[in-house]
Amino acid sequence: MKNRLGFRLLGGLIALLGTALSASSADAAKAHVRRPVVPARAEDVSTIEGIVKASYQTISGGVGVPRQWGRDRTLYDPQMRFVSLGKDPKSGKVTRSSGTEQEFADHADAYFMKVGFVEYELAHTIHRFGNVATVLSSYEGKETATNKAADRGVNIFQLYNDGKRWWILSMVWDEERPDNPLPPELQAH
Repeated sequence: MKNRLGFRLLGGLIALLGTALSASSADAAKAHVRRPVVPARAEDVSTIEGIVKASYQTISGGVGVPRQWGRDRTLYDPQMRFVSLGKDPKSGKVTRSSGTEQEFADHADAYFMKVGFVEYELAHTIHRFGNVATVLSSYEGKETATNKAADRGVNIFQLYNDGKRWWILSMVWDEERPDNPLPPELQAH
């Protein structure tokens, strides 16, 4: 990906956004972001579309704008996992990293605050059966300090409804590359 510096959580969770942390890996590993316990917003968790939209909103903001980590934590099952897939540009090998929502917040927060970052959905498809759903959601991320596109790709959300609300159980993603373009049904409308 153009202009990608390639920081990896546990070797690489920040690839979610296809950007790199400006802080060193050692500094980022020491960071611990407080994620306050707050009640879930009904509009965030009552529909599939609402929870996906909220997941983008909570990590987005301008330079110096604190992220909504407390709200973010209300979206995820406590056992959730992030899994990032990519491709090493030199070797062509598929790369994989995974982590928790807390690990993502710890590694991404300083970068988000320094350069500002907004990620938004381009399009989505939903496949639902009873109380489970899979959402393929194409996205674009931008650094607000430069207004440059940082990355595009597809987030795959695995969700469940416990009879009261929706929860994100996992989020897996891969970035757009010349050999991995966004599918036509997930292009911006």
